[in-house]
Amino acid sequence: MVGGIAPPGGCQNGPVEPAQPADRVPADPTPPDGQPPLPPGDGPVTGAAPAGPDPAAEPALVAAADDRAGEPVPVRSGRAEKSRSERSPKDMALSLLVLLVPIALLLAFYRGFLGGEQPTTVDAVPAYEQARAANVFPVTEPSGLGSGWRTVSASFRTVDDGANLRVGYLTPEGRGAQLVQSNVPPERLLPAELTAEGQPQGPADLGGANWQRYTGRGNEQALVLLEPGRTVIVVGDARDNELRELAGALR
Repeated sequence: MVGGIAPPGGCQNGPVEPAQPADRVPADPTPPDGQPPLPPGDGPVTGAAPAGPDPAAEPALVAAADDRAGEPVPVRSGRAEKSRSERSPKDMALSLLVLLVPIALLLAFYRGFLGGEQPTTVDAVPAYEQARAANVFPVTEPSGLGSGWRTVSASFRTVDDGANLRVGYLTPEGRGAQLVQSNVPPERLLPAELTAEGQPQGPADLGGANWQRYTGRGNEQALVLLEPGRTVIVVGDARDNELRELAGALR
């Protein structure tokens, strides 16, 4: 309008906004329903670069990466990768020696201080006294045996057809010998003590007594004295001289 006269056409134009670039959205766009309006300058811009990843999206991975930062990377050496099966004989011998030394020390202590492997000795006097008290056969007892002889067993028992007195010894050479005195008939006693293969091997000269040599079970040998009402047997795997010593000591 100029001077109060409307321009031709009979309509009046309102104020005209300045021109805006075609790729730019209005400065004050209407937000979706229920959301507050965006402040100026925060609206999306056409052609802008895509936003980067959210720093808070993967906090565990970021923390793990930060923890590993600065840590030295382990390097395997050839010695660390060497298999145990490839150890040298010297290494194996040293390992075995470390195990054997304590065992040897324990065995030495057991034998030297605790008396390991020493035979358990018994007192034969009660068995001899029971046999004499039974008065079923004459009882003799070794006398004068050396200190190397050890009594390891002694018993007196009655059986169906008689009674037996048994005393076991360990000889000075570490062998076994047994003294048997019995009134059981010899035809029953000898097979039971010497097995059915026990056979006489001839006389043995022991101070004039009528001792006989017999074979025994396995590697054993025996000396047998047959008397009326009593049979005496000295049997064992001991040497002949030790069996003779035991038989000759009977009094």
